[in-house]
Amino acid sequence: MKLAGMASNRGRNLLNVADRAPGGVEFAVILANDADAPVLESAAERGIATEAVERDGDDRRAHERRILDALAGYDFGLVCLDGYMRILSDTFLDPTPTTLNVHPSLLPAFPGMDAWGDALEYGTRVVGCTVHVVTNAVAEDGSIVEEEVDGGPVVTQEPVPVYEGDDREGLQDRVLYEGEFRAYPRAVKWFAEDRVTVDREANEVTVEGDTGGAFPERRLVSTDHAADLRYGENPHQDAAVYADPTAEEASVVAADQLNENARDLSYNNYNDADAALNLVKEFDRPAAAVIKHTNPAGCATAETLADAYADALSTDAKSAFGGIVALNRECDEGTAARMIDSFKEVVVAPGYTDAALETLFEKESLRVLDVSDRYDAEERLTEKKLVGGRLVQERDTQSLTREDLEVVTEREPTDEQVESLLFAWQTTKHVKSNAIVLGTGTETVGVGAGQVSRVDAVEIAAMKAGRDAEGKSAEGAVMASDAFFPFPDGVETAAEAGIEAVIQPGGSKRDDQVVAAADEHDLVMVMTGQRAFRHD
Repeated sequence: MKLAGMASNRGRNLLNVADRAPGGVEFAVILANDADAPVLESAAERGIATEAVERDGDDRRAHERRILDALAGYDFGLVCLDGYMRILSDTFLDPTPTTLNVHPSLLPAFPGMDAWGDALEYGTRVVGCTVHVVTNAVAEDGSIVEEEVDGGPVVTQEPVPVYEGDDREGLQDRVLYEGEFRAYPRAVKWFAEDRVTVDREANEVTVEGDTGGAFPERRLVSTDHAADLRYGENPHQDAAVYADPTAEEASVVAADQLNENARDLSYNNYNDADAALNLVKEFDRPAAAVIKHTNPAGCATAETLADAYADALSTDAKSAFGGIVALNRECDEGTAARMIDSFKEVVVAPGYTDAALETLFEKESLRVLDVSDRYDAEERLTEKKLVGGRLVQERDTQSLTREDLEVVTEREPTDEQVESLLFAWQTTKHVKSNAIVLGTGTETVGVGAGQVSRVDAVEIAAMKAGRDAEGKSAEGAVMASDAFFPFPDGVETAAEAGIEAVIQPGGSKRDDQVVAAADEHDLVMVMTGQRAFRHD
């Protein structure tokens, strides 16, 4: 697609589009209404044809007719304005292809000439930019229809935060570089790929891919600055936490810290507490999890919360030192008393009895977070920021039942083993891959996390069970693996440790060899048909 650009000064957005060539576009011409406009020299340096149609006192429509004459010799399918300081009428808009403009605010907020100053005066915390289709804002008599200015259908927007201490010039630059330089090429690319439909009567723009799937073409996510943090993952990194004020699912971001005199949460505290809370959300029975570096040091469900915590802690009390505890029930005094026996950084629960708080507050360094009991997954997508973009995926909400399991060995599981296998599988979802979880009943026995070899993960889980678990053993336990076993050696290692039942996705080209090894060692093996990777 060929473009025609129109600017009155530097035309930095046009030059940015020219340099990026989104969708393979090229400028056929860039026109200015001032022969000395810097954009003309910059365009010529890029080999782009230029035109100047200066204002000479003629009326608006006469001036636009001269512009049309200047552009008549060029072939273009889209017009892009950038700081073109004249409102266009139907005289220009009707005979030309779609005309786009970028405005430095999130329209309809702050239209007009000074969006940056208006935003600062109003005290808004988020500004941004809007790429929109230009529509006629001029009456038949040539007067401007103010309510129609910057009122065309929106193609895309990009939010930009307003920081304390911002002035007009600083905000203007940030909106340009963080907002307009992203949004304008994005919009141009969609037009170049012929994916845009403009409905001027409805004042709407649709982009192919907007609807009909989990991942819309245009995704706008906005969060509010909630707090600056002491530092990031390491002391040399600055950090902050942002919040979605509309989120209703229980979260550590929205949690109340009940002991106000304790230190604020750190970056790592937030990350670990989120991991712990998401794990205990998996279970209907009273559940407790102890997390270190986003991995479970132990997890359990039981008839009482205090027993669940004790069972989780006894998986690896050594590693639980300085960890994060999450509970899925109101914390009672009995559970609180057990928690303060060793050093913990944070406890997260949906409420606390008065006696529990009195006990927990004895530990001045322990941060006590109160969350809601809304555990149903409301956020359906998760994301990870990458340099230059982000990964977005559906949240892993799988929750298996006995009917989802395929028994592939000669030996059938008992009811107790099925319960343990399902518990271990739900826990494995929250262990960094390669992940192995050993369990007895509904409590962990050993965890092998974050290994590059699945056999190593099995060996570590068995080692932790034999060395660090209190009153537990891998002997007679079950094992969950977040992905298939590529070779029989993982199952053979588990059998040597005393494991009696295995749950795994299946799907390896050597499944027959893996199942044969399980039969040889008289193990139960069930397959889920789906894996449970967690890579961060």
